[in-house]
Amino acid sequence: MQPHPDSDPADAPAFDLEVDASGLACPLPILRAKKALAQLQSGQVLKVVTTDRNAVRDFQAFCKQTGNALLAQQDGGERVTHFLRRR
Repeated sequence: MQPHPDSDPADAPAFDLEVDASGLACPLPILRAKKALAQLQSGQVLKVVTTDRNAVRDFQAFCKQTGNALLAQQDGGERVTHFLRRR
């Protein structure tokens, strides 16, 4: 996958685990993220790639509800990349 011209990969936080939820609609990206976060230690970072346009709001709400930190959301056009730090 080529980086979107507006997104600088150098701005991306370092991550410990990646989940590709491309092509999945709500609530599947959140469920995959929840499962992946359970595998991480406190303070580790999860990268989630989504194509569902509603995922931006969904991940914001998910992090508020669960107490996990939403470090960044990078819009790459067709894909949005979310970075979550496990609480």
